[in-house]
Amino acid sequence: MSAWKAVVLTLFPEMFPGPLGLSLAGRALERGIWALETVDIRAFACDKHRSVDDTPAGGGAGMVMRPDVVNAAILASRGPGPLVYLTPRGWPITQERVKALSAGPGMTVLCGRFEGVDQRVLDAREALELSLGDFVLSGGEPAALALIDACVRLAPGVMGSEESLSEESFERGLLEYPHYTRPQVWEGREVPEVLTSGHHARIKAWRLAQAEQVTKARRPDLWTAYAQGLDKKEK
Repeated sequence: MSAWKAVVLTLFPEMFPGPLGLSLAGRALERGIWALETVDIRAFACDKHRSVDDTPAGGGAGMVMRPDVVNAAILASRGPGPLVYLTPRGWPITQERVKALSAGPGMTVLCGRFEGVDQRVLDAREALELSLGDFVLSGGEPAALALIDACVRLAPGVMGSEESLSEESFERGLLEYPHYTRPQVWEGREVPEVLTSGHHARIKAWRLAQAEQVTKARRPDLWTAYAQGLDKKEK
């Protein structure tokens, strides 16, 4: 079986592997659990100045990445799986979407710069437009690093404990409960008594209650969906 592969199309290939070459992702990369290829979009420019962008049609500030240059890079380098374009106007990246991407053979990630990429090439190559969150970055590379890391850590053999994956945020539609460790007392703050009781049922109930509390306070959207699910189970 071939390793899960990420192909990254970027104007700044030197940004990779970056943090993906360290810790869990880095060790998995060395072991061949996943593979990374970076492609310099500028290498596909057609003029002596290696131009990759031009002024926006209709006027306005900034520049737009040219469809002919981006298309040439895609056709020459596209890897397995979907073509993903990272943009603030994309569909939200959720844990469920990460799972789907991680379960496939890999993905090709297109990192935009300037004002973005000409929509025609995105439509023509059926790019899946995804967003890391409701904020704007200077380019798609930081988002690509985050998305690839999220996918790689789900690959078998990357995480030390499968159980830790099932307890994470979003796995049950909730944010994760808070964590504690030694020392028992730090700056006058104690580890909650229930966590040192050795009573597994009480600990499980406490963690669920904490997860529900933080989700309700911080993510009312998740809480509404979770509460609706509970209502259905009770009926």
